[in-house]
Amino acid sequence: MCEANAYLVTEDGQEELLLEAVDKLNVEGETIRLVNIFGRQEIVRARIKALALVDHRIVLEKVHD
Repeated sequence: MCEANAYLVTEDGQEELLLEAVDKLNVEGETIRLVNIFGRQEIVRARIKALALVDHRIVLEKVHD
């Protein structure tokens, strides 16, 4: 399978699972829309910190005002 798990970096630097089995990622300005293979979606104000496609990982960090 080619899906990835998405993680959001917390205030203390830890990675918290945001959404499993992500199939689509759309960047819309400072907003990222993630959709998984089951149709569940998460929308976060964040930027991509890292992609590790072989490891099936997407790491996001929040955008602060």
